Amino acid sequence: MPAIFGIPIDFVLFGLTLAGVALFHHYTFQVALTGLAVISAYKILVSGFATGPGLAGFAAHFAHEWVILANLFGLLMGFALLSRHFEESRVPAVLPKFLPDDWKGAFVLLVLVFVLSSFLDNIAAAMIGGAMAHTLFRAKVHIGYLAAIVAASNAGGSGSVVGDTTTTMMWIAKISPVEVLEAYVAAVVALAISGYFAAKQQHAYSPIVKDADPATRIDWVRVGIVAAILVAAIAVNVLVNTRFGEYSDAFPFLGATVWVVILATAGLRRPDWKLLPESLKGTIFLLALVLCASMMPVQHLPAASWQTAFGLGFVSAVFDNIPLTELAIKQGGYDWGFLAFAVGYGGSMIWFGSSAGVALSNLYPEARSVGRWVRHGWHVALAYVVGFFVMLAVVGWEPGSVPAGSRGAPTSGSPR
Repeated sequence: MPAIFGIPIDFVLFGLTLAGVALFHHYTFQVALTGLAVISAYKILVSGFATGPGLAGFAAHFAHEWVILANLFGLLMGFALLSRHFEESRVPAVLPKFLPDDWKGAFVLLVLVFVLSSFLDNIAAAMIGGAMAHTLFRAKVHIGYLAAIVAASNAGGSGSVVGDTTTTMMWIAKISPVEVLEAYVAAVVALAISGYFAAKQQHAYSPIVKDADPATRIDWVRVGIVAAILVAAIAVNVLVNTRFGEYSDAFPFLGATVWVVILATAGLRRPDWKLLPESLKGTIFLLALVLCASMMPVQHLPAASWQTAFGLGFVSAVFDNIPLTELAIKQGGYDWGFLAFAVGYGGSMIWFGSSAGVALSNLYPEARSVGRWVRHGWHVALAYVVGFFVMLAVVGWEPGSVPAGSRGAPTSGSPR
């Protein structure tokens, strides 16, 4: 395989794409599409794919990835409309009645995002959190707090097999939900650390609205639409993975379900279609990076250990966590709670490291700066490190069950 100083050119091109996104944050869309075009051309003309050389190999590779891409497209676009439904329901406007007036109100909001993400998709939790923050802080939301919203949504989903795509992949591979649940040991610690510092940042930048307008009336029809979208998405996710898991890679059930409900309820309350053009750019940006990452010649990971899992958290900040999780499942030997926290929470350290971050940046374009995200959201990385090592001290590393599709035969349940 052609390489520069031992590094395959595929990785060099992908690294240049990520560097371009980081450096030229006003042109992230153009950089991502250019990177995708260059990497695709190189793979087609020179290095080939795991599925074969040339255009035929590219077509076979895309056929393997299209369901993931279609699901992400449907969720990112659909949840943008959901978040506006939620904001216009005026539920965020009545929250000051129930939240503390000082920095603790901002902290409680992050806890709500964490809890929502435990049973919702983390994209939905981040978008709902962003909608609440827009109202509660008068549209002045600190970059560090935006990073904390993404971190809270990813932390909340890390211990639940319905809270994140990566944990759902583990569930499909017959890994017990109990084995993933232990990720909450690290996730709660991370929430406490990042949430504390972010809440202080936000309070100093723009304090929470202290009093709700007594004339505010909740639009219960919009609340019902939001609930219908979320309940349908949860039901389909659980049904597909428990009863029809063999078809999960055949059709984008989750993304399609969200849009079926959006269109079916459009006559009750008109969605804010004006959001879609900007959301489309952010969505295509993420899909371009996901497709680039999927084409990298990563055939295996280092030997499974807590050190490898810890490192994957940082890799996940710049490299899509879906192929990383797929490789880990095939390899086996991981403590799945550690892996779930690492690949789930790790993407929070950079704005494009997770789909939740990209979705939230569609609502807050000022977040599309790696420098500002890292500088103001430094507490996310700190929380990851502390949370991981607290979990290591409390739970201890112990390889879990052998998943279906790995090099070994699957076992039932957890060995603990």
